[in-house]
Amino acid sequence: MATLAAHQPASVRPTHWKEDNPSNADLAHIPGETGLPIIGNTFKMLADPPAFTRAMVAKYGRVYKNNAFGGTVVALVGADANELVLFDRKKIFSSEQGWGPILDQLFPRGLMLMDFDHHRADRKALSIAFKPEPMRHYVGALNHGIAQRVEEWGAGDLAFYPAIKQLTLDLAADSFIGIPFGPEAEKVNQAFVDMVQASVAPIRRPLPFTKLKKGVDGRAYLVDYFTRETERRRAEGGGQDMFSQFATATREDGSLLPVDEVVDHMNFLMMAAHDTITSSATTLVYYLAKNPEWQDRLREELRAITGGEGRPLNYDELGQAELTEMAFKEALRMMPPVPSIPRRALEEFEFGGYRIPAGTPVGVNPHFVHHDPEIWDNPEAFDPSRFTREAEKARHKYAWVPFGGGAHMCLGLHFAYMQIKIMMAHLLTNYRVEVADGYAPAWQAWPIPQPKDGLQIKLVKL
Repeated sequence: MATLAAHQPASVRPTHWKEDNPSNADLAHIPGETGLPIIGNTFKMLADPPAFTRAMVAKYGRVYKNNAFGGTVVALVGADANELVLFDRKKIFSSEQGWGPILDQLFPRGLMLMDFDHHRADRKALSIAFKPEPMRHYVGALNHGIAQRVEEWGAGDLAFYPAIKQLTLDLAADSFIGIPFGPEAEKVNQAFVDMVQASVAPIRRPLPFTKLKKGVDGRAYLVDYFTRETERRRAEGGGQDMFSQFATATREDGSLLPVDEVVDHMNFLMMAAHDTITSSATTLVYYLAKNPEWQDRLREELRAITGGEGRPLNYDELGQAELTEMAFKEALRMMPPVPSIPRRALEEFEFGGYRIPAGTPVGVNPHFVHHDPEIWDNPEAFDPSRFTREAEKARHKYAWVPFGGGAHMCLGLHFAYMQIKIMMAHLLTNYRVEVADGYAPAWQAWPIPQPKDGLQIKLVKL
């Protein structure tokens, strides 16, 4: 029944996936633990996901079952597991049904919640927003917005995470939606914040005063806003911002995407873009502050490209910032924005000596693999030289997966590289970033990694 249901279109597919999941008896041969009644290991896992995974691997091996968020998931840990699930040669893993129980109330029909032909068709239509012409337009908007905000920050102490979060929200409103900073952008931004926080709320019903209720209300506001805006932009011919590109995108047969699908794609894109880039930019700045020799090397590279006079980093110059890209990749290794990735098996398969039944929710764990001493020398050390082309070729292709992999590889990864390079060009050529001796903030891992104290840095004017 699970396999039949999985291949039905979304409009007719049953939503009671849990009823089709394997029973405890079906999974009895797989080691692991279920935790407390009803809540399982949810709170234990959320308290420190990396430590929880390390403990489970040490106790049960690289295939184990775990009960969290109201269901049992089989974890598959390792670079080979990443390749099996993410590359998905046999097309037996559903991203839609993996993410659905977590995101369906908030981000239905985003690209992560689509599979196979429907996913391929919509991904191809939406890719127009990441072609060279619109990307050149985004560069101008990013350079202007980032330069202005970095100047406003000025020298002195700064809680970096909330500052960069507000900046990336504003940049998303500008580059993605085409609305200026101001009250309208603030309402849109707050709705996204509420939706993201609700995505991993332990209470999965939108009861009054809960995070999920705030997230559902935020979604209702954005559905109304984006519906009106999609219709307006189609009537007026759109523009160069990402939303206008989506609103006028067509499928292979020339038909426009349905308005409600444009709305859902835009909701998902804003979530995927601004929160992940906020997390990864914060990680990069922290490690550059802790490793000033690498900060100096990036600064030297970016000054050589721009002339060192605060000139914007142009689109055609992005490829020259090779050390900056390597440092960003290493920051993504240290703290991947999506620590684990869920799927649901549509057919029975074998891995690690275990038979996994059809219908089983499964998950791979980028964070563990990114710190696996079997793959990385001294994995807790920040070392961008791991990402020379020669070093990358020598590793398993799925040892580093911060953007996912296979058909669901992040559509906006080049935009992420672009935004980080421009951000570092403005920040590092104007300031030295410092943290206090011995400073090591605690990190909240879910829903997307962030420092619990906001990351306390000091900007020193050069």
